[in-house]
Amino acid sequence: MTAAVETGTWQLDPTASTVGLRHKTMWGLVTVKGTFTAVAGTGEVRPDGSAAGTVTLDAASLDTKHAKRDTHLRSADFFDADNHPEITFAVRGADLLDGDGVRVTGQLTVRGISRPVTLTARLTGASADVLTLEAEFSVDREQFGMGWNQLGMMRGLTTVTAGLRFTRAKA
Repeated sequence: MTAAVETGTWQLDPTASTVGLRHKTMWGLVTVKGTFTAVAGTGEVRPDGSAAGTVTLDAASLDTKHAKRDTHLRSADFFDADNHPEITFAVRGADLLDGDGVRVTGQLTVRGISRPVTLTARLTGASADVLTLEAEFSVDREQFGMGWNQLGMMRGLTTVTAGLRFTRAKA
């Protein structure tokens, strides 16, 4: 990243950050939406402008406002939260693009399976003490061992949305 973002260590503010997902089900007729209620993370912007960090989600914290579905999503059919309690996105690099775009490269780990992910986020706020990023990207759940699909009801990709607010860590 460029000088638009202050160098140093940044801490994710979980009260001002959201990570959610949505996926079409029932043969595309219903969109299931959920939010991870437990999210944490840190980041570092180095003097050379490079950036790295990690965002961690508690897999069992996914809330779709439907208790029976949430229990199923936590099961071995999907997130297998008992055996794989965390979902992580390890940022390997972030490059400021023209305007407010940020190309983020990293490693997404779900159910103990890691895959490279590159996405474009938007830097929606940057000051000396606060950094806000928004991103939306798609994930093929089958690449992470989540192939459950009773009667072929679930098709397509899962969309992940994130609004992440970081505050400068105190030295």
